[in-house]
Amino acid sequence: MTKAEIVAEIASKTNIEKVAVQQTVESFMDAIKKAMADGENVYLRGFGSFVVKQRAEKTGRNISKNTTIIIPAHNIPSFKPAKVFVNEVKNKVK
Repeated sequence: MTKAEIVAEIASKTNIEKVAVQQTVESFMDAIKKAMADGENVYLRGFGSFVVKQRAEKTGRNISKNTTIIIPAHNIPSFKPAKVFVNEVKNKVK
């Protein structure tokens, strides 16, 4: 499902114009991205958590040049679904 399909579905279920729904969805995603860029986690009860994971510095290898490189410590975004969400997907039979 694409963002456009999500916007169309929300617009049809709520009878709100697609333009307004598009702006709302964009604002929602921007708020999540900004919070995570600032190092904050985002918790959506019943859906899941967008968390910032910290990766430690490590040594990697460039196989083509046969050299070692240092991969610096960095943050990475991650999503952990809520148990309710996992169970709903798991129990859905096609």
